[in-house]
Amino acid sequence: MKRFDVIGFGALNVDKLYKVNKIAGPEEEGFIKGFEEACGGSAANTIVGLARLGCKVGFIGKVANDREGRMLLEDFRREGVNIKGIIKAGEGRSGTVMGFVDERGERALYVDPGVNDTIGFEEIDKAYARQAKFLHLTSLVGEKSFETQKKLVETLPEDVKVSMDPGELYARKGMKALKPILERSFVFMPNSRELALLTGIEEYVEGAEKLLELGVKVVAVKLGGKGCYVTDGKESHHVEAFKVMIVDTTGAGDAFCAGFLYGLLNNKSLKECAKLGNFVASRCIMKMGARSGLPRLEELKPLL
Repeated sequence: MKRFDVIGFGALNVDKLYKVNKIAGPEEEGFIKGFEEACGGSAANTIVGLARLGCKVGFIGKVANDREGRMLLEDFRREGVNIKGIIKAGEGRSGTVMGFVDERGERALYVDPGVNDTIGFEEIDKAYARQAKFLHLTSLVGEKSFETQKKLVETLPEDVKVSMDPGELYARKGMKALKPILERSFVFMPNSRELALLTGIEEYVEGAEKLLELGVKVVAVKLGGKGCYVTDGKESHHVEAFKVMIVDTTGAGDAFCAGFLYGLLNNKSLKECAKLGNFVASRCIMKMGARSGLPRLEELKPLL
């Protein structure tokens, strides 16, 4: 028996969101109407989603010895995420995202990666990573941490499956840069824009085929309000989104990944995994923020 269902590896950020009357352009002024602070990071959001579904989860990342770092660790503890794989830096600052959100929900985000960008391969507990059924990767700003992810993937035994949500940051790196991870990925979960950026192919069905040719076993393309497209080369499905009242789409893609991975862990069919991904995403967007709407297992039971 393995200890963890999924271990995440990505950025740990505290999101500082300012609600503003408008997003000011050059030489313009706006005013702040409200302020919210919450823990974030793409892989971290997915891991919290899985924890709420009763999965055993851990995390590999880095925080500094500051208020934000303590906040990130405490939030994980509260959600039941194992934090033994998180590196505590002796100096520097933890990652933050400063966001400005206008009255229509439009956003301008500024990332300060802090110590997220300084993760060295030698700092990672490889034995910890090998205890996962899935290692779920998301993007990091700095090249050093990206190289560390690639090295870690190369050292994993075959029975640890790799899952990846590239985000626009990694999609822009292109196929050549991501090749070592793509070749080892069991499941790859981009949105349609990221898939086009990565492959240079606008049509997502063809783009997904390109990834399968490289060695990815399952491709799940997130299509926003249109649901998702999933394929493993043998079967393909377009699965409609759940119709809900949208409050905030922040973290919807991360939530989808949590639902999809939950399906894979429980030996669900490709179509069922897609439906679970869509369901968890639909619950996320009904509330403000990336995590507040993430469902508990009992909410999933009608679908299981």
